[in-house]
Amino acid sequence: MKRVIADSAAFIEKIDLKDFCIITVPSVIKELYSTEAKNNLEIASQHTLFVESPKTDYINKVNQIAKYSMDIDSLSKTDIDILAKALEYKGKSVLLTDDFSVQNVALLLKLNVKPVAQKKIEDVILWIKKCTGCKKKFKAGSVCPVCGSSLKKSRKRKL
Repeated sequence: MKRVIADSAAFIEKIDLKDFCIITVPSVIKELYSTEAKNNLEIASQHTLFVESPKTDYINKVNQIAKYSMDIDSLSKTDIDILAKALEYKGKSVLLTDDFSVQNVALLLKLNVKPVAQKKIEDVILWIKKCTGCKKKFKAGSVCPVCGSSLKKSRKRKL
């Protein structure tokens, strides 16, 4: 049975997962608010659903790569958890997600990614922070240390 690592989108969108061994993390379950998503989770749990917490070593690796790509500010705890779990099963599973930042980090980690309802990203992007006022570029932060304007995520380059 093929393994999939399921992000929230796999339960929010009605996709047929009955022929898969589904692995997710506790924080994904907590994100499911709609009745339909909860019903889809219930259906999945009647087949082969495993809810596993990510291991610290994998969380640390995901954080490292997300900081490198500058996606770290766009990732929630759940996103980091699901990436860590996918990294733990690297080469043995497919990560189901529609989140572009999650896909970006996953591809940097060389994980197999499949979108649920959206398009898969075409390019891996490295980001930088750019001041909305003076246009200077920075590696981190939310406020420009030069002029005090806000910093906005901007494409640095494609990989």
